[in-house]
Order: sequence, then C-alpha cells, then structure tokens
Amino acid sequence: MKITALAGGVGASKFLLGLTSVMPPEDVTIIANTGDDIEMFGLRICPDIDTVTYTLAGVIDDRAGWGLRNDTFECLHNLASYGEDTWFNLGDKDLATHIFRTNQLRQGSSVSEITLEVCRRLGVRSTILPMTDEYTPTRVTTDDGEMHFQEYFVRRRCEPRVRSLRFYGIDSARPAPGVLDAITGADGVVVCPSNPFISIGPILGVPGMRDALVQTRAKIVAITPIIGGKALKGPAADMLRDLGHEVSAASVAAMYRDFLDIFIVDQSDSGLERDVLELGIEARLADTIMSSLEKKKELASFVLSAITA
Repeated sequence: MKITALAGGVGASKFLLGLTSVMPPEDVTIIANTGDDIEMFGLRICPDIDTVTYTLAGVIDDRAGWGLRNDTFECLHNLASYGEDTWFNLGDKDLATHIFRTNQLRQGSSVSEITLEVCRRLGVRSTILPMTDEYTPTRVTTDDGEMHFQEYFVRRRCEPRVRSLRFYGIDSARPAPGVLDAITGADGVVVCPSNPFISIGPILGVPGMRDALVQTRAKIVAITPIIGGKALKGPAADMLRDLGHEVSAASVAAMYRDFLDIFIVDQSDSGLERDVLELGIEARLADTIMSSLEKKKELASFVLSAITA
C-alpha cells in the first residue's frame, strides 16, 4: 500500500513517526509545507521539511519538537555579540543543514533535489518532497501590520491578532516534481494533524494540488489538529477564532470538504460527529493525542484501517 501524507509542523512529524513504524517507510511519501521557509543570515531555512526529516532520522530534539538533539548555540550567541537580531534559534549542528542547502541552491540544485540528498545522508527511507521548489513564504497580516509567518510565530509568539494570510508567489508556483503523481498514484492520502491555515493551506494553495486531491482515486483521511476547542501546539485555535471560524474540529473538516472522505475526530469530541457527517464526510473517533510512540503507532494503524476498510 502506498500512502502520501500532507505535512507541516510538529503534529505531523509525530504522526509520521508512528506511520513509518507500522508500515514500510519506503511506501510513504510526504509532501511538506514550505510556506514556513525563511531566509536568515543569508541562509535558506525550511523548518517543516527539517522537522519531518530530523524526526524520521531519529535525531530530533524531542523536548523542543524542532532542531537537533544535544545541539549548542555558540554561533548564534556570537552573532548576537555583533549586534545581529537572533530571535530565530539556529543550533550549531542545525546550521550545517542550512549552509548545505543554501550552497546547493546557489550551485543550481532544487529544494527537491537537496531534500532527497539530506534524507539519504541521514538515513530517512521515506520520500520527502517539498510542495514546490519555488520560494513562497507565508505572510501574515495582523493588528500590528504584515510580517513573515516566522516573525509572527517565533518573534511575536503569536500575540498579534491575525487578520489575513497570503502565500507570496503561490499563484505562479508549480508543484515540485513527483508531488502530483504521489497524490494520484497513492492508495491513501493522509492530511496530518497540522494547522489548516499555515501548514496545510500553503500546500493546497499550489496550483493543481487541490484538483489532484479531488480527482485521485485514493481514499483521503484527515486527522483533527483541534481537540476540545484547543490546539495541542501552535496557533491553529487562535487563527480559527481570529479569521471568523468556530474553534472546533468540524471547522477544520469543512475546509477540506471538497476532497475529504474521512475525518478523524478525537474521542473527547464525540459530540462533533454529527457536524462532520452533515458536511458529507465520514467521521471516526480515535485517541489523537500522541503522547508516546505506542500512541503514535496506534493512531497510524487506525488511519490505515480506515483507508483499507
């Protein structure tokens, strides 16, 4: 069975670790959000690609949910001594990835090619594809003005109220090589438990992506990122509120209703089953809080059983 996952952020990485533990990793293709990408200190940084890659390679800093385990920050501290703004944490070992990526980009390689090489070097057996090879950073308009998503998320700690989002350059972007084939050729597609606006939204915004999801014969399953009206991590709940949506799992399901077959609701939100069904989407209840590797594997197995049912 071939599974393709749309992924962004820590929640997606947790689920994918479970998924690649219960099925052959080689049969999993991951389409990663690149809307979070940013250029800092002259380097191209791809946070979601790196978080997924480091997680599947077994080198992620589990406590932080990002970066490399046991990393140090001497370079960043020295940059600060020169007066540089260092609100975006980059570890010394992590910097090697960004330097390698940037150097390869300057030599003419694509983000796709570089990602495959990083995965090969780190022993990741699944295929990780960027949603596009073009630079399409997410811009957030807030009460304090427009800013890059990372500035809103990291520097401002999601404090300003969000008024709108735009994905710079998305209209002229093209899906990265292999992305559309991964969707149309899959047996199942999983929308990971990621922020629907800034993790999954940019992926769906790439021209041709949503059409491929509508047209594929694969069964498409999404996992809620909202539990009990809250997000376990990140600003998904705040964004739902700020952008005029009810803060619930059903609101997320509605965003995917044109292509979704099954929406997995956390067992604590059983009262929302009917709301999801009224959207024309099958609803299933599961424990979606991935507090251990076993819980991650259980949820992944549940998703696979939903695909094959």
